[in-house]
Amino acid sequence: MKKLVILTGAGISAESGISTFRDTGGLWEQYAIEDVATLNAWIKDKALVTDFYNQRRKQLLQVEPNYGHRGLVELEKQFQVSIITQNVDNLHERAGSSSILHLHGELTKVRSEKYENLVYELTPDKYEVKIGDLCEKGYQLRPHIVWFGEAVPMMEQAIQITEQADILVIIGTSLNVYPAAGLLYYIRTEAPVYLIDPNDVSVSRGNVHLIKKGASEGVKELIKLLQIQS
Repeated sequence: MKKLVILTGAGISAESGISTFRDTGGLWEQYAIEDVATLNAWIKDKALVTDFYNQRRKQLLQVEPNYGHRGLVELEKQFQVSIITQNVDNLHERAGSSSILHLHGELTKVRSEKYENLVYELTPDKYEVKIGDLCEKGYQLRPHIVWFGEAVPMMEQAIQITEQADILVIIGTSLNVYPAAGLLYYIRTEAPVYLIDPNDVSVSRGNVHLIKKGASEGVKELIKLLQIQS
Protein backbone atom coordinates (compact mmCIF):
# COMPACT_ATOMS: atom_id res chain seq x y z
CA MET A 1 0.00 0.00 0.00
CA LYS A 2 1.18 3.50 -0.79
CA LYS A 3 1.75 5.79 2.19
CA LEU A 4 -0.65 8.73 2.21
CA VAL A 5 0.16 11.50 4.69
CA ILE A 6 -2.50 14.10 5.39
CA LEU A 7 -1.80 17.42 7.14
CA THR A 8 -4.97 19.06 8.44
CA GLY A 9 -5.58 22.50 9.87
CA ALA A 10 -8.39 24.63 11.23
CA GLY A 11 -10.30 24.74 7.94
CA ILE A 12 -11.41 21.12 8.12
CA SER A 13 -12.92 21.53 11.59
CA ALA A 14 -14.42 24.93 10.80
CA GLU A 15 -16.97 23.12 8.60
CA SER A 16 -18.16 21.31 11.72
CA GLY A 17 -18.59 24.59 13.59
CA ILE A 18 -15.30 24.76 15.49
CA SER A 19 -14.29 28.41 15.51
CA THR A 20 -10.69 29.30 14.72
CA PHE A 21 -8.81 32.17 16.27
CA ARG A 22 -9.16 34.02 12.96
CA ASP A 23 -12.96 33.78 12.95
CA THR A 24 -15.24 36.65 13.89
CA GLY A 25 -17.94 35.95 16.41
CA GLY A 26 -16.23 32.84 17.78
CA LEU A 27 -14.73 32.02 21.15
CA TRP A 28 -11.35 33.42 20.21
CA GLU A 29 -12.73 36.88 19.42
CA GLN A 30 -13.60 37.34 23.09
CA TYR A 31 -9.99 36.88 24.17
CA ALA A 32 -6.52 38.00 23.19
CA ILE A 33 -4.31 35.05 22.29
CA GLU A 34 -1.67 36.19 24.76
CA ASP A 35 -4.29 36.05 27.55
CA VAL A 36 -5.37 32.42 27.05
CA ALA A 37 -2.87 30.58 24.86
CA THR A 38 0.59 31.22 26.24
CA LEU A 39 2.55 29.98 29.23
CA ASN A 40 2.66 33.54 30.56
CA ALA A 41 -1.14 33.64 30.46
CA TRP A 42 -1.26 30.46 32.56
CA ILE A 43 1.15 31.87 35.11
CA LYS A 44 -0.78 35.16 35.25
CA ASP A 45 -4.37 33.86 35.45
CA LYS A 46 -4.90 30.11 35.66
CA ALA A 47 -8.61 30.51 36.32
CA LEU A 48 -9.17 32.48 33.09
CA VAL A 49 -7.20 29.99 30.98
CA THR A 50 -8.94 27.02 32.59
CA ASP A 51 -12.37 28.52 31.94
CA PHE A 52 -11.50 29.28 28.32
CA TYR A 53 -10.58 25.68 27.59
CA ASN A 54 -13.66 24.43 29.44
CA GLN A 55 -15.68 26.55 26.99
CA ARG A 56 -13.82 25.07 24.05
CA ARG A 57 -14.51 21.54 25.28
CA LYS A 58 -18.19 22.35 25.72
CA GLN A 59 -18.27 23.61 22.13
CA LEU A 60 -16.56 20.44 20.92
CA LEU A 61 -19.29 18.31 22.49
CA GLN A 62 -21.88 20.14 20.38
CA VAL A 63 -20.37 19.41 16.95
CA GLU A 64 -19.85 16.34 14.76
CA PRO A 65 -17.23 15.28 12.20
CA ASN A 66 -18.02 16.39 8.65
CA TYR A 67 -17.30 14.58 5.40
CA GLY A 68 -13.86 16.17 5.32
CA HIS A 69 -13.07 13.96 8.33
CA ARG A 70 -15.15 10.93 7.37
CA GLY A 71 -13.90 10.78 3.79
CA LEU A 72 -10.33 10.34 4.99
CA VAL A 73 -11.40 7.11 6.70
CA GLU A 74 -12.55 5.73 3.32
CA LEU A 75 -9.03 6.24 1.95
CA GLU A 76 -7.71 3.69 4.46
CA LYS A 77 -9.16 0.96 2.24
CA GLN A 78 -6.59 1.76 -0.45
CA PHE A 79 -3.75 3.56 1.32
CA GLN A 80 -1.72 3.46 4.49
CA VAL A 81 -3.06 6.74 5.86
CA SER A 82 -1.32 8.84 8.50
CA ILE A 83 -3.00 12.05 9.65
CA ILE A 84 -0.91 14.83 11.13
CA THR A 85 -3.21 17.50 12.50
CA GLN A 86 -2.65 20.98 13.84
CA ASN A 87 -6.12 20.79 15.40
CA VAL A 88 -6.67 20.01 19.06
CA ASP A 89 -10.19 18.62 18.65
CA ASN A 90 -11.01 14.91 18.45
CA LEU A 91 -13.07 14.97 15.23
CA HIS A 92 -10.62 12.75 13.33
CA GLU A 93 -10.88 10.17 16.11
CA ARG A 94 -14.66 10.37 16.18
CA ALA A 95 -14.79 9.98 12.40
CA GLY A 96 -12.86 6.72 12.72
CA SER A 97 -9.34 7.46 11.43
CA SER A 98 -6.85 4.98 12.83
CA SER A 99 -3.53 6.88 12.76
CA ILE A 100 -3.57 10.45 14.08
CA LEU A 101 -0.73 12.58 15.37
CA HIS A 102 -1.68 15.82 17.16
CA LEU A 103 1.03 18.43 16.73
CA HIS A 104 -0.51 21.02 19.02
CA GLY A 105 -1.95 18.83 21.75
CA GLU A 106 -5.44 17.55 22.51
CA LEU A 107 -8.37 19.44 23.96
CA THR A 108 -9.83 16.32 25.58
CA LYS A 109 -6.72 15.78 27.70
CA VAL A 110 -5.06 17.62 30.58
CA ARG A 111 -1.66 17.22 32.14
CA SER A 112 0.31 18.17 35.21
CA GLU A 113 1.66 21.70 35.03
CA LYS A 114 5.01 20.37 36.30
CA TYR A 115 5.27 16.78 35.01
CA GLU A 116 4.53 16.76 31.26
CA ASN A 117 4.32 12.95 31.15
CA LEU A 118 1.35 12.89 33.55
CA VAL A 119 -1.48 13.18 31.03
CA TYR A 120 -5.13 12.43 31.75
CA GLU A 121 -8.07 11.83 29.40
CA LEU A 122 -11.27 13.75 30.10
CA THR A 123 -14.70 12.29 29.40
CA PRO A 124 -17.76 14.00 27.86
CA ASP A 125 -19.59 13.91 31.21
CA LYS A 126 -16.57 15.29 33.10
CA TYR A 127 -14.98 17.75 30.68
CA GLU A 128 -14.67 20.69 33.05
CA VAL A 129 -11.46 21.32 34.93
CA LYS A 130 -11.36 23.46 38.07
CA ILE A 131 -8.63 25.24 39.93
CA GLY A 132 -7.69 22.75 42.61
CA ASP A 133 -7.87 19.71 40.32
CA LEU A 134 -4.43 18.18 40.81
CA CYS A 135 -2.27 15.50 39.26
CA GLU A 136 -1.18 12.54 41.37
CA LYS A 137 1.91 14.46 42.48
CA GLY A 138 -0.11 17.42 43.73
CA TYR A 139 0.25 19.94 40.92
CA GLN A 140 -2.55 21.78 39.11
CA LEU A 141 -3.85 20.26 35.87
CA ARG A 142 -3.37 22.42 32.78
CA PRO A 143 -4.65 21.96 29.22
CA HIS A 144 -2.69 19.39 27.21
CA ILE A 145 -2.13 22.04 24.55
CA VAL A 146 1.02 23.35 22.88
CA TRP A 147 0.66 27.07 23.49
CA PHE A 148 2.21 29.82 21.39
CA GLY A 149 5.90 30.02 22.17
CA GLU A 150 6.15 26.44 23.47
CA ALA A 151 8.13 23.68 21.79
CA VAL A 152 6.23 21.21 19.58
CA PRO A 153 7.28 17.83 21.02
CA MET A 154 5.68 15.73 18.27
CA MET A 155 7.45 17.59 15.46
CA GLU A 156 10.27 15.08 14.99
CA GLN A 157 7.81 12.22 14.68
CA ALA A 158 5.76 14.26 12.18
CA ILE A 159 8.88 14.85 10.09
CA GLN A 160 9.67 11.12 10.05
CA ILE A 161 6.14 10.30 8.89
CA THR A 162 6.24 12.97 6.17
CA GLU A 163 9.59 11.81 4.84
CA GLN A 164 8.09 8.37 4.13
CA ALA A 165 5.04 9.70 2.27
CA ASP A 166 4.30 8.63 -1.29
CA ILE A 167 1.57 11.28 -1.45
CA LEU A 168 0.99 14.37 0.73
CA VAL A 169 -2.43 15.96 1.17
CA ILE A 170 -2.89 19.33 2.90
CA ILE A 171 -6.38 20.31 4.03
CA GLY A 172 -7.61 23.55 5.54
CA THR A 173 -4.35 25.18 6.55
CA SER A 174 -2.86 28.44 5.32
CA LEU A 175 0.67 27.04 5.74
CA ASN A 176 1.52 30.11 7.80
CA VAL A 177 1.87 28.37 11.17
CA TYR A 178 5.36 27.05 11.84
CA PRO A 179 6.88 24.62 12.46
CA ALA A 180 3.94 22.62 11.03
CA ALA A 181 4.05 24.47 7.70
CA GLY A 182 7.66 23.35 7.28
CA LEU A 183 6.57 19.72 6.86
CA LEU A 184 5.97 20.49 3.19
CA TYR A 185 9.73 20.59 2.69
CA TYR A 186 10.30 17.07 4.00
CA ILE A 187 8.24 15.38 1.31
CA ARG A 188 10.22 13.64 -1.43
CA THR A 189 10.60 15.77 -4.56
CA GLU A 190 8.81 13.26 -6.78
CA ALA A 191 5.85 12.82 -4.40
CA PRO A 192 2.67 14.60 -5.52
CA VAL A 193 1.03 17.11 -3.18
CA TYR A 194 -2.71 17.83 -3.09
CA LEU A 195 -3.80 21.06 -1.45
CA ILE A 196 -7.47 21.45 -0.48
CA ASP A 197 -8.51 24.98 0.46
CA PRO A 198 -11.20 27.38 -0.81
CA ASN A 199 -8.75 30.26 -0.50
CA ASP A 200 -5.58 31.07 -2.40
CA VAL A 201 -2.62 29.51 -0.60
CA SER A 202 0.92 30.34 -1.63
CA VAL A 203 3.10 27.23 -1.94
CA SER A 204 6.75 27.50 -2.91
CA ARG A 205 7.00 23.97 -4.26
CA GLY A 206 6.31 22.35 -7.58
CA ASN A 207 4.06 19.35 -8.27
CA VAL A 208 1.14 20.73 -6.21
CA HIS A 209 -2.42 19.95 -7.31
CA LEU A 210 -4.77 22.63 -5.97
CA ILE A 211 -8.35 21.67 -5.15
CA LYS A 212 -9.95 25.04 -4.48
CA LYS A 213 -12.88 23.83 -2.39
CA GLY A 214 -13.87 23.47 1.23
CA ALA A 215 -12.82 20.37 3.13
CA SER A 216 -15.89 18.19 2.50
CA GLU A 217 -16.20 18.88 -1.21
CA GLY A 218 -12.45 18.86 -1.60
CA VAL A 219 -12.10 15.42 -0.01
CA LYS A 220 -14.79 14.06 -2.34
CA GLU A 221 -12.76 15.28 -5.32
CA LEU A 222 -9.53 13.97 -3.80
CA ILE A 223 -11.00 10.47 -3.42
CA LYS A 224 -11.94 10.45 -7.11
CA LEU A 225 -8.49 11.66 -8.16
CA LEU A 226 -6.63 9.13 -6.01
CA GLN A 227 -8.79 6.26 -7.22
CA ILE A 228 -7.89 7.14 -10.80
CA GLN A 229 -4.22 7.30 -9.84
CA SER A 230 -4.25 3.96 -8.05
